[in-house]
This record gives sequence, C-alpha cells and structure tokens, in this order.
Amino acid sequence: MNAYIALLRGINVSGSNLIRMDALKSSMESIGFRSVRTYIQSGNLVFDHQEMPNSELESLIGDMILNDFKCKVPVIVKSSIEIKSAITNNPFIFEKMTAVNTLHITFLSGIPDSRLLTSILPLKEGTDEGFVSQDNIYLNCPQGYGRTKFTNTFFEKKLKVVATTRNWKTMLKLNEIAGGEHFN
Repeated sequence: MNAYIALLRGINVSGSNLIRMDALKSSMESIGFRSVRTYIQSGNLVFDHQEMPNSELESLIGDMILNDFKCKVPVIVKSSIEIKSAITNNPFIFEKMTAVNTLHITFLSGIPDSRLLTSILPLKEGTDEGFVSQDNIYLNCPQGYGRTKFTNTFFEKKLKVVATTRNWKTMLKLNEIAGGEHFN
C-alpha cells in the first residue's frame, strides 16, 4: 500500500458542495481506500491504496463523490513522495526574509501548455510572486492569499487546467499525516 493525498477543489466553501468529512471518509472506505484520514473541512484526504496512477485515483474519488454526494468536484491526487518533493523544492523557503505564513502551493491537474504558461510569466504582481515547477506553482503572497490575483480561477482560465491551492501549514500537516517527516 502507498500513501496518497487527495486535494478536493471547492468543497465546503461559501455554503456550496457541502460534504461532511466523516461521510466522505466512510464513502472512501466503502470503495476500498484504506486508513482514510481527513484534515480540516476543505477537502484534504490522506489515504492508503495499492499503487495506481494518480489520474485513476482522481477518477475513482470524483465518481464516488458524484454518486454519493451529488456534486461534481475536481480532485487532484498526489503520492506522499510527490508531496514531500513539492515541500522540499519550494524556492521561497530558502529566502531568509520569507515568512512561512505567506507561502502557498497551487497544484495543477497537469503540466500546462508552454505557450499558455509563457503568457503569464513572470508571476509577479506587487509584492506577490510565483514560481512554476512542472504542475506546481509556488506562491509567496505577503499581503495574504485573499488579496492576490494568483487565484485558482486565474490559473484555470489562463492555463486551461484545474487548480487547487493550499497554504504552507496545511501542506506540512498533510505530509506529516501521510507519514512523512516533520518540517519546520
């Protein structure tokens, strides 16, 4: 069994796509996912499953949510190894003046087309800045994520992929829940 993290886009936000985490956990277990753990109410799942492509796990989870909860929710799955790599490769953590509470990571459903990506580079707007690495976008938003133009919707419109963002504290906790090392 391998540890995976599923990041659900747009559940339990502003009263839409309401899904109780205990019900979601039960549904996941009923279709064969093991050791399902949830973290906060915004759609973070850690689970064990036999090795399988992320895209297949995304389809299984998305179909289960549609069937059991009657809502269509984008799902991005990453292995625990991919999450650890995303954490250790954040270019902003090496900058001495970067506060951890300003850091976020946007996961994309695939590597964006290079022409579309070029159209948004450099990712710099005021004090906000971003760095793209494959299907991850690292963000540093000193004024807060709520004030940045680099939102999920921005990336989805510009890059034609699904995007979901998590703050750095959440990423560290998901890594820890998945059995990864503790990062400061």
